[in-house]
Amino acid sequence: MTMNKNQVKGAAKDVGGKIQQEVGKLIGSKEQQAKGLKKQAEGKIQKGVGDLTDAVADLKDAVKK
Repeated sequence: MTMNKNQVKGAAKDVGGKIQQEVGKLIGSKEQQAKGLKKQAEGKIQKGVGDLTDAVADLKDAVKK
């Protein structure tokens, strides 16, 4: 199964947020940790939109058959 652009971008944003959060922990920056958590949440939401898009497409395909 291939991933759509929202799934890919969302997953990348989630990973980037995790890295940013960990860097924030290492340097003692609560601001960077918070930004990382925000980016993770945005990524999870965007990936969820992509998942929903896939589910709708699958449903449409199933109805056509």
